[in-house]
Amino acid sequence: MNDAQQPKLRMYILIHESVPTGFAVLAAAHASLAAYLKFADTPEVKEWLSGPFYKAVCRVTDEEFAKAKETADHVVLTESALDGQEVALAFKPRAEYPKAFRFFKLFK
Repeated sequence: MNDAQQPKLRMYILIHESVPTGFAVLAAAHASLAAYLKFADTPEVKEWLSGPFYKAVCRVTDEEFAKAKETADHVVLTESALDGQEVALAFKPRAEYPKAFRFFKLFK
């Protein structure tokens, strides 16, 4: 497989739809850093760091959030200003995600 055919590693960051926009922006930044720190020594992150740093930031429902938590290799972010509510999930960069991830709405 040549470089053009190599699957692109991507980090997904899922933001709970109930999180106000200001907190969502902070949660996305913190989630990216938390996932990097947790998985920094893995081969996937080392490859991802060689660039480009593909990320998808999506807004998800309660059901999507709960289901996504079943996917391995993630970190859960909470927000103390929102009574410790779980606000975001960030996943170790990988080339393949469960099919449902392709249907999450991009955060706009």
